[in-house]
Amino acid sequence: MPKNKIRHILVIRFSAMGDVAMTVPVLFALIRQYPNLRITVLTRTFFTPMFTTLPNVEVFRADLKGKHKGFLGLWGLFGEIKGKGIDVVADLHNVLRTQVLKRFFVLSGIPFYQIDKGRQEKKALTKEVGKDFRPLKTTHERYADVFGRLGFSLDLSHEFTINKGKLSKKVVGLTGAKTRKWLGIAPFATFPGKQYPSDLMEEVISRVSKTERYKIMLFGGGQQEIQLLDTWANMYDGCINVAGKLSFGGELALISNLDAMVSMDSGNGHLAAMYGVPVITLWGVTHPYAGFAPFEQDINNSLLSDRERYPSIPTSVYGNKCPAGYQQVMRTIEAETVVEKIEYVCFKK
Repeated sequence: MPKNKIRHILVIRFSAMGDVAMTVPVLFALIRQYPNLRITVLTRTFFTPMFTTLPNVEVFRADLKGKHKGFLGLWGLFGEIKGKGIDVVADLHNVLRTQVLKRFFVLSGIPFYQIDKGRQEKKALTKEVGKDFRPLKTTHERYADVFGRLGFSLDLSHEFTINKGKLSKKVVGLTGAKTRKWLGIAPFATFPGKQYPSDLMEEVISRVSKTERYKIMLFGGGQQEIQLLDTWANMYDGCINVAGKLSFGGELALISNLDAMVSMDSGNGHLAAMYGVPVITLWGVTHPYAGFAPFEQDINNSLLSDRERYPSIPTSVYGNKCPAGYQQVMRTIEAETVVEKIEYVCFKK
């Protein structure tokens, strides 16, 4: 379809949180550079707050566990979306569900473009033997490539981060006034191989707390995680557990007002990067070369596990594969190193 006939683009990205968050700066760049476009994002209801401040962008909520579940559910979802006047589809997910949707859209005459995930390159990067260790195209660039194929080339070199959110009375009631640097710490990850050991993270929190220069906001989810965060919040001065106490929109507003975020290779780092918040990422069996570093962050803020001692890093793209003997890779990132990086980012920029 000619570029001049495209007015309304459907963008699909269902999960995971970090991958959805990575679409935000790309869509912001798209709208800024092509302000006449209208964008509908097809995603899960929970992720809606990420897109509320983007102009010309609306969210269509997919109920993938309810009425849009399975083949018939996806057929119904297609029918609902088609009625919105979609000109073309940009699939930034490329999974089984979107392959099914692709058939529906193509048969109805609506062009459907999909992301190239670079699976072969990533397979070569994560091989144990004969590893091709080199930086791959970032996920943000892969998203932008899809729009480029539609005729909308994007320049991501400029700052495309959304404005800070306004703190509600509930958030302020939890955090109090901002009299110190606000430091977010998100100490958890989906897989153990990319989660900093809890004893070392507690050491980081203890050292930072003793400086009396920070208010530490702890992020997480799940009952066991919340219990650990509560323990730390009760032990250390200026430490607040926000997990389970705010809506997702409230958490986003708080994250947008942080002075820095410490995150694993996980979603919270990408949420902070949406707002241009400096992100310090801790990497275990994964590596920034796979393309999942937070948007426009200083590469020096990526603290990496020791590849000389653990040469198979990255062992997988998502951290779900941890070879024997690699369970302790993140212990090569010393707590003192993390604290020094926090000090540098917050006070010496």
